[in-house]
Amino acid sequence: MRHGVDSGLFQQTAHSPSYFELSRTGAGELVDFCIPCNPYFPTPQMFEELSKNLEAVLKFYPSDSSKIAAQLSTVLGLNPATIAMSNGSTELITWMDHMWVHESIAIPIPTFGRWTDQPMESNKRVDMFLLQESNNFELDVDEYIKFIRARGSKVAVICNPNNPDGGYLPRREIIRFMDELSDLDLVVIDESFIDFVEVERIPSVAAEASIRPNVVVLKSLGKNFGLHGIRFGYLVANPGLAGKMRRILPKWNLNSLAETVVFMLAEHEGEYAESLRLLSRDRYRMGMELSRVPDLTVYSSQANFLLVKLGGGIDGRELRDHLLSRHQVFIRECGNKLGMTSKFARLVVRPEHDVERLVEGIRDFTQARWTSEHPSHSSHSSHSSEPSLLMHSA
Repeated sequence: MRHGVDSGLFQQTAHSPSYFELSRTGAGELVDFCIPCNPYFPTPQMFEELSKNLEAVLKFYPSDSSKIAAQLSTVLGLNPATIAMSNGSTELITWMDHMWVHESIAIPIPTFGRWTDQPMESNKRVDMFLLQESNNFELDVDEYIKFIRARGSKVAVICNPNNPDGGYLPRREIIRFMDELSDLDLVVIDESFIDFVEVERIPSVAAEASIRPNVVVLKSLGKNFGLHGIRFGYLVANPGLAGKMRRILPKWNLNSLAETVVFMLAEHEGEYAESLRLLSRDRYRMGMELSRVPDLTVYSSQANFLLVKLGGGIDGRELRDHLLSRHQVFIRECGNKLGMTSKFARLVVRPEHDVERLVEGIRDFTQARWTSEHPSHSSHSSHSSEPSLLMHSA
């Protein structure tokens, strides 16, 4: 591949290789449509402020996690007794599996891979509820509850919005789901992308989780704030459950950079709100732009990414490799996601000029592919299938 990128990196894991792995193999300066990040936050001024304090941040120990969690709870307006902070949301998924998943766990697929991989690695039974492409991957809560009862699952999970399709269930449906399953060992609502929802003013059920006996809401600050490298997430639950998690986690499980950012948040709430507004605008524009590309089906989303289906016999792995080697564009091909195939790709919402580069790369790929299949013709095919934009309900 041009620029020396090793495509074998994509075969080594159920997830995509990191930005750093690809950069080290000579991929050049990548435009990242793979890792779900907020391109507008932190602001350049915030990064400048962080850089001024970098020496102290890196040299000195952070405060213990309880002090950082107390500050976060103040910013969020939550009771600190209902919060447990971690070194990334996947740390919490791991501990929840060890502490509270004893026999079986139900999860709709496709979804975030750690919800299936982690319990399977610890020899739990994973009851996978397949979301149907024919129904645009929408989750029917009543059918899911029936499935949980039929399987006898002890723990149930919903990701809202879901990853990789961005499908969103209204808050009232999530509350109904929690209350219908109050007898389970645990109900988890993964709200890692909830801040990007615009169809409801208050989409989160964190406050409701804190007064229920068996519910945990999971949050991922890295995704919201565009700071995956810091690794911080938290859960919200009743004080008993949250306290059990806090006691099992290491006392200094958060780093000084995470602490610095948490204490900056209160002064930058306005900038964060503006970043969400800009991202919502970009999501709409990007969806419309992609829908004009022949042989591409675009699913509506309430997250900071869009799921697309590739038509015309296009293989997502070939497209991924072409975009990476020829255009330095990095996308998430979904062939290694349970419940999906390489006909699907997840594309993170990015600003307009980046989307132009992505679309140019896709068109370049389809044209080169068509030309190689029809060497006697020099012009691009004029009978490609019509694009479609699936505006399915939230």
